Amino acid sequence: MQIQQKLKNVSTLFVLTVVVPTLLAILYFGFIASDVFISESRFTVRSPDKATPTGLGALFKSSGFSNAGDEIYAAQDYVDSRDALRAVNRQQAFINAYSGSSISMFDRFAGFGMGDTFEDLYKYYRGKVEVKYDSSSSIATLTVRAYTAKDAARFNEQLLEMAESTVNTLNERGRQDLIRFARREVDNAKKQSQDTALALSAYRNAAGVVDPEKQATVQIQMISKLQDELITTRTQLLETRSVAPQNPQIEVLETRARGLSQEIDKQLGLVAGSSRSLSTRAARYQRLLLENQFADKQLSSAMASLDEARNEANRKQAYVERIVQPNTPDEALEPRRLRGIFSTLILGLAAWGIISMLVAGMLEHRD
Repeated sequence: MQIQQKLKNVSTLFVLTVVVPTLLAILYFGFIASDVFISESRFTVRSPDKATPTGLGALFKSSGFSNAGDEIYAAQDYVDSRDALRAVNRQQAFINAYSGSSISMFDRFAGFGMGDTFEDLYKYYRGKVEVKYDSSSSIATLTVRAYTAKDAARFNEQLLEMAESTVNTLNERGRQDLIRFARREVDNAKKQSQDTALALSAYRNAAGVVDPEKQATVQIQMISKLQDELITTRTQLLETRSVAPQNPQIEVLETRARGLSQEIDKQLGLVAGSSRSLSTRAARYQRLLLENQFADKQLSSAMASLDEARNEANRKQAYVERIVQPNTPDEALEPRRLRGIFSTLILGLAAWGIISMLVAGMLEHRD
């Protein structure tokens, strides 16, 4: 009786752990599970000036291009995002493709009438769309699973186009930011240069001088000539007084000497020694001139920086390069029905063996 009881227990355990799961697997994989078509595409993001990794990236390096890591991660994150789901689900396109009556209740979205929120749809979407990035080759693989070959290829193409658009948007935004900052510096430098030029022009008009230093040089040369003439006149006056004290030319020479002396004093006053002298004006003029020259140099430097920023922006341009176009599968690759059934059988046998040993050990211990 004990042996029969043990055989009965073993038989029941075998049925529960091996026979029933295997039959259920045969039922599901053989008659219920829907065919899954897989569309795959591969792409990379290339940029002329970024470091190239090893592997396939070395091939790109030979053509003068390399991988742009930041952009490809951004494209990968976007494809996995809710925004990407909203984009492919315009006019309920994604929901309609994955909730058709031809899809089994176990595989379709909200198959049992539950879990039909957007978050549920996003979880379902993450199970059907996958992006893997291989850092050694710098290639991202986009895989889309659908229940028709056309839907798989269509959604793969849409997501790949959105990845390209994301990279282009980021690239254009970075270029514009780089150029906008340099252009702002140029605008500020232009305004500063114009302001200093207007201030210098206003001072020249107000002071009545173009260049105090040059005008002072001219004045000094004039004073030197007047001094030479004054010395000559005084010498003539001394000679005339010595030779002919009553000569009527003496009065003329004295008058001329006084006039020359007064003119020299006047010209010296214009050069220095008063608030409106050229030396006083020159200090203010020099400050304004230096400010204007400095502003012009800043403008020249800012314009050179703008040209450099434009060149740098062009060098940093990144774009998506398709390595493999989205394919339209001609047969379903999933589910792997025989493998699923066989795996269930193996797992059932393993579970049956382990549980049988545990039960046998417990019965022996009890005996």
